[in-house]
Amino acid sequence: MGKVAQEAAIDLLKSEIPVEEDETLLLSGDVNTGLVLVDIVNGFCTVGAGNLAPVAPDRQISAMVDESVKLAKVFCEKKWPIYALRDSHHPDVPEPPYPPHCIAGTDESELVPALQWLENEPNVTVRCKDCIDGFLGSIEKDGSNVFVNWVKANEIRTILVVGICTDICVLDFVCSTLSARNRGFLSPLKDVIVYSPGCATFDLPVQIARNIKGALPHPQELMHHIGLYMAKGRGAKVVSHISFDTTTNEI
Repeated sequence: MGKVAQEAAIDLLKSEIPVEEDETLLLSGDVNTGLVLVDIVNGFCTVGAGNLAPVAPDRQISAMVDESVKLAKVFCEKKWPIYALRDSHHPDVPEPPYPPHCIAGTDESELVPALQWLENEPNVTVRCKDCIDGFLGSIEKDGSNVFVNWVKANEIRTILVVGICTDICVLDFVCSTLSARNRGFLSPLKDVIVYSPGCATFDLPVQIARNIKGALPHPQELMHHIGLYMAKGRGAKVVSHISFDTTTNEI
């Protein structure tokens, strides 16, 4: 299938499963809002950083990092809470179907350079996780959950989610969070909002996937769209623009 035909097919699928996005999310100090950064680490975002890192500069991933940095700076200026998830695996514990990646203690599991400053910010909670789902990855050995405690301690009513991959780690975290909210485990949380330009996924075209044993094709634009569609279908809100109060420029 040629590029034009592929684009036409993707457009057709998008028309069949549209994601109706709210145009602008207005955030103010009137509603306690927390920012969740999902796996914006070198192993998924920095060219050549590992088995699951992009092999060449990727426009969607670069835009996701840029948008996430903008949001993180505003949240830190306002001293609003941030929860930063870092994929971090023990070298002897595999995560099938994926090859070894983001091994604990390596550069792969570190936040991208543009976000490493967050490690020292007092309003930021950094959580290393060893599984796809950041909600499950926040569970401690004693059964407590660092993310649940973060929501309750900060009395968060709205969380804004960005990161990678839209259809994998972001989606799993959003779905688990929504289920926990619906069961009453995350009071006072009300809204889970996904910022679409602040999310990205990887690209594995079918012609390349065919030559990799066990690999599934993963067309980036389509899977990003499906991730957003699934998140909205589970009860999340999806927005394409964010603005703060009158003293802060729109993102």
